[in-house]
Amino acid sequence: MADLLSHPGTRRELHTSVVLDGLRTSAAEVPEGGEVSVDLVLEAIGGGTLTATGTVGAPWRGECRRCLEPVEGSAEVDVREIFETRPTEGETYPLGAEQVDLEPMVRDAVLLAMPLAPLCAETCVGPAPESFPTGPAPGDERRVDPRWAGLSELEFDE
Repeated sequence: MADLLSHPGTRRELHTSVVLDGLRTSAAEVPEGGEVSVDLVLEAIGGGTLTATGTVGAPWRGECRRCLEPVEGSAEVDVREIFETRPTEGETYPLGAEQVDLEPMVRDAVLLAMPLAPLCAETCVGPAPESFPTGPAPGDERRVDPRWAGLSELEFDE
């Protein structure tokens, strides 16, 4: 980065894939071993400042918010971020004298691009209650969905 920063206006392209552990929200996650693609143009703009412009993408998986079935997809987001030797908290990222750590920016971009409430399909109507009763009736051999098993312990006052 020292060479790039010493010549304002110069650019360097970066095309890589990385595996970052722990990328998850309450509704979705990047699968273990899932590769995050990073396609950026790094540009020195002088005064110890660097811009990173391009795209970041990653596969994700989660549960449908309506039927709770597994759902997968990919997230891709355009990024345009600034790295400075004296960063502004919450607005810019830190820039070292010899190198730039892109990981915090890549993590932020992927987490913000993942869905907050994934759907398996826009037409999903959710679980069919008759398909998964809360407990088997005597002589009933229907399967009980283990995710709803706790409901069989509920008692209601009349």
